[in-house]
Amino acid sequence: MMQVAVERAPQASATPAGRRLRAVWALLPVALAVAGCQSSRFDSGSSVYGSPQRRVASAPPLEPDVTAPGPTSRVDASPLPPAPGTSIAPVAPGTPVIDPATGQPAVASLGTTATPAPAPAAPPPTRAGAVGRWTAKEAAGSCGVNLSSTPALDLYKANTSGCANKDLQSVNAWELRDGEVYLYARGGVVARLRDSGGQFAGVIAKSGAPLTLSK
Repeated sequence: MMQVAVERAPQASATPAGRRLRAVWALLPVALAVAGCQSSRFDSGSSVYGSPQRRVASAPPLEPDVTAPGPTSRVDASPLPPAPGTSIAPVAPGTPVIDPATGQPAVASLGTTATPAPAPAAPPPTRAGAVGRWTAKEAAGSCGVNLSSTPALDLYKANTSGCANKDLQSVNAWELRDGEVYLYARGGVVARLRDSGGQFAGVIAKSGAPLTLSK
């Protein structure tokens, strides 16, 4: 306990006021002693329990890890080579080539040679085109055949000149049917000839010998 030095109070008078003053001076040491004990206790308690708490420094906020995306690489698809010992099936003409990258028919690049279009078919022969004088050639030689536009019943008139073949000598009619020229005599068909690029080619019916008509 804290000692408090108190000066001796002056001698009070015997009056009532003096007695009260004397009583106050008598209680003053006790009050000071009690106050000193409480102050000492509070000081010791503050050292044990009243120590200031350490302020915990707050950690800085975490920043998001933003990583710039790297460049994407392009993957080019291409057909694998055939395995050893295997063969590739031939592609039919006109089949479109599929681009493996897009899955669509590939567009022909400039400079490629396009397949030439087939030549248009020759128009079929007509009766007007067959009318006229022709030169007949067969194994025995050549002679003249005249195909007329004059009707003879359901056929057209015809005649020959200078022919060695007896069947050709007897020709007196003709007709154009299904693109072919038929030569007739009294006994039936003498020859049958098909259009062959500006001329007619066929055979003599009885002998099978080749025969051509050209202008």
